[in-house]
Amino acid sequence: MKSLSKLRSEAGECHNCDLYKDATQTVFGEGPARARVMMIGETPGDQEDKAGKVFVGPAGRLLDRALADAGIDRSALYLTNAVKHFKFTERGKRRIHQTPNRTEVVACQPWLLGELAAVKPELVVCLGSVAAKSLLGSSFKVTQHRGEIMDLPDSTAKVTATVHPSAVLRADNREEAYREFVKDLSTVSALGITP
Repeated sequence: MKSLSKLRSEAGECHNCDLYKDATQTVFGEGPARARVMMIGETPGDQEDKAGKVFVGPAGRLLDRALADAGIDRSALYLTNAVKHFKFTERGKRRIHQTPNRTEVVACQPWLLGELAAVKPELVVCLGSVAAKSLLGSSFKVTQHRGEIMDLPDSTAKVTATVHPSAVLRADNREEAYREFVKDLSTVSALGITP
């Protein structure tokens, strides 16, 4: 088993797919090396790609607010993404996020599995379908299993899935979507795993 620092260093040189060519840098996970809860998003966004840090853009700010409202301390979590490079298309001067395809998710899977093995969380929270499918298979549907606590295959950890915070930002009724997101996170908090 590799340490997080070794994984981070190796992921920084990853050429398993073509996403590294246009991304500014690899955006690896961060948080306590023995966090009891790991949250997994989809892929870095524009601001994450520029900063080299996870969940620092608009979705990250919404996640911070939702975590606080659910009584969860972000600094106690290990946060990462299923894919470590920003995938985008350019529109004028803007870089518009694109959902990574299955090949790109599979290419990054060794890094995610390495993070899981190194951190050994008790609970994994998948934020959105890309994260959930990366661990639970391509047929997994967040809409059917949202908020359920399940066994993580090949692990002693539990896993649950909810929407990605960016989905809340895009929702027609943001207030309701936000309330449901906080409700999902509150279920996590109620397990007593998070400080």
